Amino acid sequence: MIFRTITALLCYLTVTSSYISPPSSLSNRVSRRLQKNGANSISRAGDSSSFTPLSNLITSRSASRTVTPRTTQLSSATIDSPPKTELEPRAPPAAYDCTPEGDCVVTEACDDVSCRTSLDVRIHNQWYNLEGWRKAHPAGAHWIDWYNGRDATEVMDAFHSEKARNMYQRLPKSDDATALMLEDEVEPDSETTKNFRKLRAQLVADGWWERDVVHEVKLLAIWASCGLSAAYLCHSNLAHSGSLSIFLLGMFFTQSGWLGHDYVHGVDKWTDRFRQLTTAFAGLGVTWWSDKHNKHHALTNEIGVDEDIATDPFLYTWAPDPANDSPLRKIQHLIFFVPFSALFALWRVDTMTVAVDAVEAKRPGAKEELWILLAHYAVVLSVFPLSVFVPAVFLSGLMSALIVTPTHQSEELFEEYQPQWAEAQFLSTRSAKTSNPFSEWIWGGMQYQLEHHLFPTMPRSKYPLLKPILEKFAEENNIEGGYRESGEFEILKMNWELYRKVALADPVEGAPYSRGHGQLGAILSSNTPAAKQKVA
Repeated sequence: MIFRTITALLCYLTVTSSYISPPSSLSNRVSRRLQKNGANSISRAGDSSSFTPLSNLITSRSASRTVTPRTTQLSSATIDSPPKTELEPRAPPAAYDCTPEGDCVVTEACDDVSCRTSLDVRIHNQWYNLEGWRKAHPAGAHWIDWYNGRDATEVMDAFHSEKARNMYQRLPKSDDATALMLEDEVEPDSETTKNFRKLRAQLVADGWWERDVVHEVKLLAIWASCGLSAAYLCHSNLAHSGSLSIFLLGMFFTQSGWLGHDYVHGVDKWTDRFRQLTTAFAGLGVTWWSDKHNKHHALTNEIGVDEDIATDPFLYTWAPDPANDSPLRKIQHLIFFVPFSALFALWRVDTMTVAVDAVEAKRPGAKEELWILLAHYAVVLSVFPLSVFVPAVFLSGLMSALIVTPTHQSEELFEEYQPQWAEAQFLSTRSAKTSNPFSEWIWGGMQYQLEHHLFPTMPRSKYPLLKPILEKFAEENNIEGGYRESGEFEILKMNWELYRKVALADPVEGAPYSRGHGQLGAILSSNTPAAKQKVA
């Protein structure tokens, strides 16, 4: 029986590791006129649990937890804004139809009533008309809608392969009049943003994205040994073999998530080969992961958009409006481990829902991914009894939640879109300092949270060397709070204290809603340019 079990697992690894699946999507057209947005945030520097509406704000970092407006200070000597230009009436522009590869053709001209002909996004100081390409965008049209009339340079650089970064330059450029109008309205790049782009370019030139294959093989060997040992022990008569099997299978699922997390983000040939690892061995689909997780990276801690801070009604990170409150909030600091443990189980359910929807929507690679998910459950449930599988799923959920939640929830939260992306990552992210080799391994690279958020496609083996560079960058650019880091147990304590303070707080009329009524709902109900016009 043990021989058949190990053989089945090895065969499963051989078959499923050959799958490759790129993430995908995009959405609809929106208004060009852009409201200039402030950088409002909810300060987490202190220990109060009150929420202050934006109309009653006092700009300070006091010991109380309040909503504080943060507006990027830009000197006229640093950035020269283009002069305001009176635009002459012009004929309706032509429309475009584009392929996912960026090949576009001009279609019949129309006006903004009968059809939409312009959706403008700035990338590296050039405005592009992405209306014809939005539906072909592999990661979904909603991303293009979100950045209509905005700068998407950091998002383009952070999440895309070299091929994609070269491809967008073939897309149609916005007409001169539209570009001048938008350039006049969009917030200029701060000096920190400009310096960050220089830093990224230098890291690319220095080869920081080259993967260390020896390191990867070592991580995969440790991971595989956990899974094979768990399979052996669950059919063994050794003392405490059942408990050990649960523990090792929980470790296996957790590390499947961390390895898969690195490979889904990755943009090299190695990660292409292992992209479906987390689908095959943790039951967490790449399509679901990409849709949810990339939004967290692009719009970190932005209320109503970032699902990673939308943990209510089980856990609240600020006092909610009475309409969105729950009795559980009053005891959340006492029962936090219950929703934490359910994390992987909920993710598995979400994965299957998204996988089925993706097949119905005919998204690329959706059928293959669904088959891998079905194979995962067929093999895992034939090897492990439910008495081992179910506790292991909840154990892996608890370990993963203890790692991922404290690195953002105790930092600034934003009520509005943050145009200076790099600065927002420094303000909303805290890294953890591990104290021993086991912790360094179990955290799966997530202890270098800021490094990962600024450079998500970089192999995680590079993050320890990147840390001093980011510490120096924060100091030289006078970033508030600098490079934020706490010990692995201190950061957990900070998160628990936040839950306790919010539990003791009274609900607050007008407090923001964490979910924004869904991804497209967040676009329509927030202060993005898309809010000016319903998505067609």
